[in-house]
Amino acid sequence: MKRATLFAIASVALLGLSAPAIAGVEVNTATGAVIVAGKPAPGLAAHGFDVVAYFKQSKPQQGDARFALVHNNATYRFASEENLAAFEADPGKYEPAYGGYCAYGVSVGAKFDGDPRYWKIVDGKLYLNLDAAIQSTWLKDVPASIRKADANWPKLASKLPSELN
Repeated sequence: MKRATLFAIASVALLGLSAPAIAGVEVNTATGAVIVAGKPAPGLAAHGFDVVAYFKQSKPQQGDARFALVHNNATYRFASEENLAAFEADPGKYEPAYGGYCAYGVSVGAKFDGDPRYWKIVDGKLYLNLDAAIQSTWLKDVPASIRKADANWPKLASKLPSELN
């Protein structure tokens, strides 16, 4: 194996170990080595799921590394060039609420992982939840949960989840 190839592999491996240091706390990112356009990039937003697909295909769809971009210190992946272009044109329309953290968690003052399989679009905004049980609780009173989360988010956004015990 060529020395340059070994160096590239080692660099990507080291990047994976340091990903939490470069991931923005305002966006829930999965750690690990991510490359966009041949360069190291921040962690994956929405676990690599295509956030535009929720709006256009009405379902979660895994993104493709060929259609990726970095926005707000997170790497977003898309299932198609068309979805990538839609996001580039209006990221605020497609970004998950609360940086992709669990909407219920934010409503109770915490930052839980947002699982892209547990989602709902409310008033044109994408919300993720931790799991089916949490989503069931959140769905009991979505408007109240969103009001609480909206009030909590400014205090939580810049904090790491571990700082919110």
